[in-house]
Amino acid sequence: MLGRQKVAALVAEFLGAGVLTLLVLSVQRSTIGVPFFVALAGGLTVALLTFAVGGASGGHYNPALTIALWTVRKVQTLTGLLYVGAQMLGGWAAYGLYTYLVNNTLQPIGGKFSWHILVAEAVGAAIFAFAWVSGAFQRFSQAVGSSVAGLAYMLGVVAASSAAIGLINPAVALGVRAWAWAYVVGPIVGAFVGAQLYTLVFADAKEVAAIYSMSSTSSKPAAKASAKAPARKRTTARKKK
Repeated sequence: MLGRQKVAALVAEFLGAGVLTLLVLSVQRSTIGVPFFVALAGGLTVALLTFAVGGASGGHYNPALTIALWTVRKVQTLTGLLYVGAQMLGGWAAYGLYTYLVNNTLQPIGGKFSWHILVAEAVGAAIFAFAWVSGAFQRFSQAVGSSVAGLAYMLGVVAASSAAIGLINPAVALGVRAWAWAYVVGPIVGAFVGAQLYTLVFADAKEVAAIYSMSSTSSKPAAKASAKAPARKRTTARKKK
């Protein structure tokens, strides 16, 4: 059964992805919908939400980032799956709210598959994930971590905008009707590369080794531990005699 803390984490991820998608939609579909203003709105949104509710979940708001953090053992499997589900629901809910507010439906904007778009989205997501993971390993304060996350997201979107819409977030792609391979796979691949690059090259080697060691230890069968329990009880009984 989910406790209050876990519910708060899922709600934070739902709201984070949803509000981010809504703000991107609002700026993207407005008269000032140029890439820089979309990136600025996205970066400020990420920074604000991470500072406000990031303490509950870590402040991912992005399935690509959650998957990347799972690969470097910063997120457990079940938690990651729940986060991704909440984020995708947030993006979908933002689309529903936006179309209700403007009283109109949105046409798909994903376009045909292009390697240029996929690579651009991957580069942007890599920049974002690299900076985000650096904060996780260096244990930034909430204020500093929020600022770094927001700035990194903004720069990642700017970089991706050279050849793509500039989303670097599958949940946002779902909400803005850009649900296509390039806008889904690109961010996931890029975030994976960015997270792995920082972890393997720049993170403290001892801390990384400890994380992987703890992960492998926790995955061992519980039968071995339970088998030792009776031996301890017999030893205790002998001492009493």
